Amino acid sequence: MQNPYFSRKSRRTEQPTQLPRSIQLQASSPSDYLPDQGLVDAVNTALLLGQPLLLTGEPGTGKTQLASALAYQLGYQAPLRFEAKSNSLARDLFYTYDAVGHFQAQGKGSALEFIQYSALGRAILLANPPENVKHLLTPGFEHPGASRSVVLIDEVDKAPRDFPNDVLVEIEELFFRIQEMGVGVRAPDTMRPVVVITSNSERDLPDAFLRRCVFYDIPFPKSEELKLILASRLKTPEGKAEAPTFVGDALGYFDKLRKANLRKKPATAELIAWMAALRRAYPEQENPLSSRTALRPHLGALIKSKADLPVAFQALGLPLDEAQ
Repeated sequence: MQNPYFSRKSRRTEQPTQLPRSIQLQASSPSDYLPDQGLVDAVNTALLLGQPLLLTGEPGTGKTQLASALAYQLGYQAPLRFEAKSNSLARDLFYTYDAVGHFQAQGKGSALEFIQYSALGRAILLANPPENVKHLLTPGFEHPGASRSVVLIDEVDKAPRDFPNDVLVEIEELFFRIQEMGVGVRAPDTMRPVVVITSNSERDLPDAFLRRCVFYDIPFPKSEELKLILASRLKTPEGKAEAPTFVGDALGYFDKLRKANLRKKPATAELIAWMAALRRAYPEQENPLSSRTALRPHLGALIKSKADLPVAFQALGLPLDEAQ
């Protein structure tokens, strides 16, 4: 590895070290997103019907990135994102209310001062002309004018079991009520937000919820599709496409790991991260994997479990005593 940033021997540089740009930023450009035809058809079906798009598929297959690519192609601002959690309530999708803060203020100020809008609530407000919702805008809320948004509801299956049923009507009608103010707001039909929902299939979603969505399961990319994705996402320091030998060797090792009996198989996003690490570690080599010595140092980008290390080492033909 050339010019390691951190070593076993403690040393301090005279000037602060300049680190490379995060691979998450480099590899997440919406202009480089390459959907398969099935996903393209599902997106267009959802847009034609005005229904939410529900995506499933292995982690790392691009479910979350689809929202950014969709907003990019439609000419909208970056997606508004809501990350479902184990304690999420239906109201949280639209806004949160700081009841404790309002109580501690001893009733001073209106409830609006203690409200913070979440992704779908913000999108519905932005869909309306500002003069129609000015009485609902919180301090600091910038409303440039009526516009459509893409809303990403990420990992909905992590929310409590009742969450999908509790938001059925609101998502279908794109309407919500602020209970603390006794008012409601709806998105105009011509400005309804585009809703993308992702699920890792950790549990089944209610039938009533599924009926209101267009569904697509993103398959794991085939070899030729992976090559196209890598060509789009990865470049040499000179900005050229990676050498076919590097791509071929990387896909060969990746395929061995995918076929091994791993608890967590590496995904496309992890393949991209691994190859990016190899490229940055060996910038002058056309194929960093031409030497097997490059295999071991960066496996942490692919293997995320101690129990999987021996299996991965065996699949890659590495000495098992180094897997400890």
